[in-house]
Amino acid sequence: MERYFGTYQTFRTVSKKDAAVLMGSNTLVGDRYRINLTMDEGVHRAWLINKFNETIGYFDDGFSRELSLFAAEGLELVGILSFVAFTETPEPGEYWGQAAVIGYSPHYAEEFNRFIDGVCGLIGKGIRPKLALNGPAVDEIINSNGTWLPSEREPLPEKQRGMALLKTRRGFIDGLVEAGRTGNKGCYILSWAFLLALVAAIIIGLKSCGVF
Repeated sequence: MERYFGTYQTFRTVSKKDAAVLMGSNTLVGDRYRINLTMDEGVHRAWLINKFNETIGYFDDGFSRELSLFAAEGLELVGILSFVAFTETPEPGEYWGQAAVIGYSPHYAEEFNRFIDGVCGLIGKGIRPKLALNGPAVDEIINSNGTWLPSEREPLPEKQRGMALLKTRRGFIDGLVEAGRTGNKGCYILSWAFLLALVAAIIIGLKSCGVF
């Protein structure tokens, strides 16, 4: 059995309506996702599922089949949101993104889960560590009990005409949302207070401009 597999892979949303989940506060850059493998009329499909059990997107047939083979070998599979993008063409436009995808042997679950936590932290800051690692690098992960992280970086894809990167890192509000998720009620209240204050400031600004 392989001990480790890692890469960045493009995913797509089913429709613009379904992309609302992708743009919401339940879906933050650096979040860890479950990968659900299905088979429909002989076609493999791997879906990204967030921690609220919402489907945010799917991988193409070829990569989905590859993940199914890794799962059949016994690897645990994890997805991490790297960025969210929107492309104008083909009309009416498409929301998509990339996820870091990591597979690991459950024999080293403790080491790799600590490693994945570290990767999530880096990606949340907008840093994309290289994940296609060779044998010695995998040994580093295991021997360090998961604390070792790659120093090499994976660049974002080049922006094309009509393409916009919407989420590439966590912002201030995202940090408050995450703190609220983990039970910090003060940060949760503060995040809502900040949003309400922002809305109030916009309304006051529009009134001062005579909009209404």
